[in-house]
Amino acid sequence: MNWIWQQLETWLLSLKSQFFNRKHHTKLFTGAFVAGVCLSLLFADHIPNSTNSNLAIAGSVSNKANDKASVVRFGYQKSAILLKAKGVLEKRLKPEGVSVEWIEFPAGPQLLEAMNVGSVDFGHTGESPPIFAQAAGASLTYIAGIAASPAGSAILVPKDSPTKSIADLKGKKIAFQKGSSAHYLLLKILEKAGLKYSDIQPVYLPPADARAAFVRGSVNAWVIWDPFYAAAEKDANVRILIDGKNITNQGGYYLASRKFADNNSSTIKAILEEIKKLDDWSNKNKDEVAATLAPVLKIDLDVMKKATQRKIFGVVPIDGKLIAAQQKVADTFYQLKLIPKQINVRNAMLTPAQYAAFSPKK
Repeated sequence: MNWIWQQLETWLLSLKSQFFNRKHHTKLFTGAFVAGVCLSLLFADHIPNSTNSNLAIAGSVSNKANDKASVVRFGYQKSAILLKAKGVLEKRLKPEGVSVEWIEFPAGPQLLEAMNVGSVDFGHTGESPPIFAQAAGASLTYIAGIAASPAGSAILVPKDSPTKSIADLKGKKIAFQKGSSAHYLLLKILEKAGLKYSDIQPVYLPPADARAAFVRGSVNAWVIWDPFYAAAEKDANVRILIDGKNITNQGGYYLASRKFADNNSSTIKAILEEIKKLDDWSNKNKDEVAATLAPVLKIDLDVMKKATQRKIFGVVPIDGKLIAAQQKVADTFYQLKLIPKQINVRNAMLTPAQYAAFSPKK
C-alpha cells in the first residue's frame, strides 16, 4: 500500500512540475493535470499527514531548507517581462553557481498560488494578491516595493456604451481578475463615486478571458492594466471611462517564499541590484524598452510604446510608510468581506536588519 501512495505522489509531483514550468500547455495536458488534482483530493483523507505535506511541494527544482538555492524559480507576468528578455539575472548569478528558471503567469494571484505550493521562489505582483495570499495562510514575504504607475490601469467600456460616468456602472457587469491590482483600483474608484461594491456585478476573469467577454459584449466594463490595456485601446473598440491617475498611488511588490528569503539573502541582494539598474536604464530609454518587448510579447510596437510611456520603473525599499499603505489595502478587502479574516501585513514582512542586508541603495 505504501508503494502505491509513493507512485501516486511521484506522478502528481511530475504533473504539477510540468504544469508550472511550461509557458503553453495543451488541453490534453491540462486534462491530465486536473485528473491528478482530483485524485489527490479523492484520496486526501486516507493519506498520512506527512504525505499530504509532501504533495503540497511542487516544482521542477527542490531548494532544501537551510541551503542556498542553486536555482531561482522566478514567477513573472507579461506586464514585467523585460527582466527576462534582457537576461541580466542569468549573467549576474551564473558566477555564483545560481541559475534562473522563468515561469509565466496570467496574473498575480496565480503566481502566488504557485509560490505557496513551493513551485516559485521569487516573483512580482500588484498590491492586492499578497493580501489574499496571506489571508489564505500562504508562507510568503515582501521583499521590496515596485514604483506605482497609476496611468497604466483603467476601466474600459465599449466605445458606443451608454455608460458615461462611474455612477452609470451601478448594476453593471464588470470584468477583472479577482484579488489583483485591478480589483483594488475598482474599489477605490467606486468609493470615490459614492458607490458600494454591492452596487455592481463583479465578473472574476483573468485578463485573456476578460478581454474575450468584453469583446463579445458579455460584460459592460473591464478593469485592466498594461500591456493588455494598451492593446485593447488599439483593437478592441474601447473608450476609457477612467484611469488610475489620482485614484491610487499603490505600486506592486517583489515577493519571495519565506524559506527562500531566509536562506538566500545574497542572491536576493543581487536580484534587486540588477532590477534597480535595469529600472534606472528603462526610465531613460523607454522607446528602446518598447522595441525590445514588442517582438517578445508579439505586440504592435506602437501599442508597446504607449504602455511603456505610462510605466514608471523603480524599486522601492520596504519602510513604515509602505507597510501602512499596504495595511490599508488589507483593511479595505476585509471590511468588504472579500478576505475571510483580518490580517496584519507586518506578519509577512522581514526584519529591518534583513531588509538592510539586501535593499539596493537609493
